[in-house]
Amino acid sequence: MMDMPMPMSNRSMNTMGMQMNFFWGKDVVILFHGWPDNNLGMYILSLAFVFLLAVAVEVLSVSPAVKPGSSPLAGGLSQAAVYALRMAVAYLVMLSVMSYNLGIFILAVAGHALGFFFVKYRALVLAARADASNNAPKFKQRCGSLWVPEPVILKHVRLDAEARLRNEMGIDG
Repeated sequence: MMDMPMPMSNRSMNTMGMQMNFFWGKDVVILFHGWPDNNLGMYILSLAFVFLLAVAVEVLSVSPAVKPGSSPLAGGLSQAAVYALRMAVAYLVMLSVMSYNLGIFILAVAGHALGFFFVKYRALVLAARADASNNAPKFKQRCGSLWVPEPVILKHVRLDAEARLRNEMGIDG
């Protein structure tokens, strides 16, 4: 009669498996076996690496502008290449966070937040420059889901009030 192999005990499985809950410490494997290799300096380097990867994900979320007159194929390929790079970097951040190390998790979130800030700050600066150079109307009021210039809102309010008054007085038109 053949002997059946015995299943591994919980103790041996815990020593061989990966961490399945958040923890603090430099004794972690991030992305590759042997990295950061329980070395404090390498752990700090890996924290900085994950932080910069997370910033890069947000910065790459802004698609490159397609120049007017360029070929649609070239524009589409350049945007697809940037998207592919962004997704590859995003998956590297995700896999790093799956190490369940709190330091990695916190710096990944901080990197995403800083990258988002850079992108939005740049967009606001460019919009302010465009408004200043064009003397465009200031968009201060919200109408439904759109921001519209203040005079447009006031005109609609005035026309609605006039229509209501005409309706109450029984005047057609």
